[in-house]
Amino acid sequence: MIDRALGKVISHEPPPRSAAHPSLEQASELLEKEKARREAAFRESAEQEKVKSQILDRKFADALKKTKDQPVTRPLRDLDLD
Repeated sequence: MIDRALGKVISHEPPPRSAAHPSLEQASELLEKEKARREAAFRESAEQEKVKSQILDRKFADALKKTKDQPVTRPLRDLDLD
């Protein structure tokens, strides 16, 4: 309680405590769930990397096919010597 005239705390009651801490079994269960979630996220990320690699391989193969038919020419130099 605060005295408005003095602007000071006259008494204080601590807030009620929250629910009891989880038991060891509950904590172990929570850790197992978190472990499973992390492993699932890792597997998903690994699958995405495999697909990404396949996409890059296909793009490279397509670009190689396109350039294979073109004649090899010397690159042009820009002789701007300002």
